[in-house]
Amino acid sequence: MKFPDEPDSLCTLSIIEPIVQEVFELDCKNKLEEDFLDKLEIEDKETKVFHVARISKKNFTVGQKVLLQHSKLKFFPGKLRSRWLGPHVITKIFANGAVEIQSLKTKNTFKVNDHQLKEYRKGFQTEPVEIMYLEDPIL
Repeated sequence: MKFPDEPDSLCTLSIIEPIVQEVFELDCKNKLEEDFLDKLEIEDKETKVFHVARISKKNFTVGQKVLLQHSKLKFFPGKLRSRWLGPHVITKIFANGAVEIQSLKTKNTFKVNDHQLKEYRKGFQTEPVEIMYLEDPIL
């Protein structure tokens, strides 16, 4: 049997030591990568929980007036063009989040997702305003 001190031995410390060092470094890198991926996964879950909690649930009822999002304006919106069409009246609500609405103008019915709707709020009632003309003061 040959010992590591013998020069003709294949298992000398000078050959084994760099291999052991390299294996140790690879093992450390793998542990660091695993730790990093675990932390990244936890952060992604926390971010998702945060954003899901911020989503507001829309509760619509049958007979309620709503506005429908104008989907054709997503890519080329005009500056002063409204992104909402309507008002429409809700005729039926499905369990999967779909809503059937009816146009007040054309009486056509549509089935849309509730994410494309928002509550219709009637505008302010304007009253006639009295006009007063200012005149130059008489001295």
